[in-house]
Amino acid sequence: MTSFDPSPSRRAFGGTAAGAVAALGLSATDASAASPAGAGTLPAERPFRAAPARGRGARRPNVLFILGDDLGWADLSSYGAPEIRTPNLDRLARQGVRFTDAYSGSATCSPTRFSLYTGRYPGRTKGGLAEPIADRSVGLEPTHPTLASLLRDAGYRTALIGKWHCGYLPDYSPTRSGWEEFFGNFGGALEYYSKLSSGGEYDLYEGDAEYRDLRYYTRILTERAVEYVGRDHGRTPWLLNLNFTTPHWPWIADGDEETSAEIVRRIKAGDRRALWHQDGGSLAKYRQLVEDLDRSVGKVLAALKRSGQEEDTLVFFASDNGGERFSYNWPLSGNKGSLLDGGIRVPSILRWPARIEGGQVSGVPVYSPDWTATLLDVGGARPHPAYPLDGVSLKGYLLHGAEVPARDLFWRVRGERALRRGEWKYYRGKDGRDRLYRLSEDVREQADKASVRPELLTELRAAWERIDRGLLPYV
Repeated sequence: MTSFDPSPSRRAFGGTAAGAVAALGLSATDASAASPAGAGTLPAERPFRAAPARGRGARRPNVLFILGDDLGWADLSSYGAPEIRTPNLDRLARQGVRFTDAYSGSATCSPTRFSLYTGRYPGRTKGGLAEPIADRSVGLEPTHPTLASLLRDAGYRTALIGKWHCGYLPDYSPTRSGWEEFFGNFGGALEYYSKLSSGGEYDLYEGDAEYRDLRYYTRILTERAVEYVGRDHGRTPWLLNLNFTTPHWPWIADGDEETSAEIVRRIKAGDRRALWHQDGGSLAKYRQLVEDLDRSVGKVLAALKRSGQEEDTLVFFASDNGGERFSYNWPLSGNKGSLLDGGIRVPSILRWPARIEGGQVSGVPVYSPDWTATLLDVGGARPHPAYPLDGVSLKGYLLHGAEVPARDLFWRVRGERALRRGEWKYYRGKDGRDRLYRLSEDVREQADKASVRPELLTELRAAWERIDRGLLPYV
């Protein structure tokens, strides 16, 4: 395997947002799209460099891991959104590290969550083969070690608030996979007021029991998260997975009760596609949803600061996969469901005041299983030897400036395959044709280098196939 040296990426992502644009392989004329004047929220960004610990950095951190749902790579103003404004997440980026080449573990909800919770490729488990889970036949087996169970056993308190989407009762639940507390929904989508799923089932739970609350869902989750981070946890560290459903369809913002009532009517009439809301939504409505997500995150971060735990809390924000139909993904190609970068490259921000300086940007390729390995490492938890991780810990990189361990980033979904090694990406779409892209100069994945570098294409295809042979086959 060719060793990956992150140092060129570090140099490339220097100085200003314009420097980041150049490193993404964009021309000067593309710069306004990737970093418009209105989104100039990070003027002090500089290439990532680990700094010595300060303050009370020896303490194991609390972990607040926040997921947006179907949020596109450029849907935040700090990532180039021309219309959407996300001041709270932009502030989080100014206080920490913004990752430009961060990826989800898969192109849809369930398999990405499997990769995050287990630190392994989704194809390692039967439940991870569902793209996404849509019935009660599969889920995350309670016997499988998870981020939560391993940190719990290492002395952490654990909670999950929001979307689970890794299986349904009676066999699967966060409370059976290491989370001591759960408040949220089991399925992939729900109507924001009624909490009805596509099949008409009510889907809001506290633990494994139904919880009745017909207010706007994002508001409810925010209140629960504010309460959790504001508790007196003493000296016991905690993990909170905060999984919003925003901005996932249906396109219902806070206050859209008439739209909610119409979708509920259709659900109750047996329309199982009502939640897809394919006859609704708009760019303006999508902007409302994303900006509401930003306000909600801001409220949780404000509660964390009031609690006095901000310094010792590692906050991570990302999306579970690439953007949907109203997302702004420029300059990437593809969206949710695709292994082109628009379907798997996601906005990702990390802040840990006690150990990592703010105002930095990193272009090192990373993805969901890496964060599992990293959080276990900084939390003092060891992976289970019978379930080896597929991600690598970034602790040495983030805290000491070490090189990221050499490895390939691997993805597989039905009908598509992809592997990234450094600046190169091997991709096969549903047409069955192998392609090779040099992302450092072609982030849009339009210039196929397969005929120019056939030996590299062969090498990366063989690497993908070696990994694939160790995974469960699709049925």
